[in-house]
Amino acid sequence: MHVETFLPAFLMFTVLGLVLPVILSKVAMDGRLMPEDTRAKPKAAASVYDQIGGTAAVDAAVDVFYRRVLADAYVNHFFQGVDMSKQAAKQKAFLTMVMGGPHNYTGKDMREGHKHLIKMGLNDSHFDHILMHLRATLAELGVPENLIQTIIGVAESTRDDVLDR
Repeated sequence: MHVETFLPAFLMFTVLGLVLPVILSKVAMDGRLMPEDTRAKPKAAASVYDQIGGTAAVDAAVDVFYRRVLADAYVNHFFQGVDMSKQAAKQKAFLTMVMGGPHNYTGKDMREGHKHLIKMGLNDSHFDHILMHLRATLAELGVPENLIQTIIGVAESTRDDVLDR
């Protein structure tokens, strides 16, 4: 027997007949060739908060939003006597939380926080007006339309609580 012909044939048989099926069955069974810790992990979807630019974007949006609201005679009377620095801070914390950012909101729930405004006549038309200002603010700041829709959807979901229904 010739070792020079036997050895390559033996190695080919060993690799193709014994080792390769084991590797292929492992790949077929768990869908991977590399160990778990060396594979690239899929990234989690970025929150709306991250997509719009985080804290700086929320701060800018709330500042522009309240500037619009306070200049609007149809709704600004709801803010008479309100400490707008505190109000803006609460709004920033709330928006940050509902858009998937850090949860630092410690204010009242929507129903309790707006109950006194119902007594002042707050209704759907005022709520719609506020949403209009929010939409215009986000558009002015260059927020993409799909994110504006998401943010408006979250705001809209609070309507019944804000209006105490």
